[in-house]
Amino acid sequence: MKASFLLSAALLLPLALSACGESKTDRGLSGAAIGAGVGAAAGAVTGGSPVTGAVVGGAAGAAAGVLTDEHDVNLGKPVWKK
Repeated sequence: MKASFLLSAALLLPLALSACGESKTDRGLSGAAIGAGVGAAAGAVTGGSPVTGAVVGGAAGAAAGVLTDEHDVNLGKPVWKK
């Protein structure tokens, strides 16, 4: 159960949150950062490896950010562009 929770958190949460930014690059970077944070936290909470969680979550978040369109989910401009 721990591994499935980690995988779910690492893959689904970044997908939902990776929409920060207007360009594919901004969305990929913010998705990677969010995914790495969520993955590390999920790994730590479930007793898994926070490093593995961060790597998997970061990759999933970056992919979600690059593969989704700005109009799919729009959370506004990234912090570094405000």
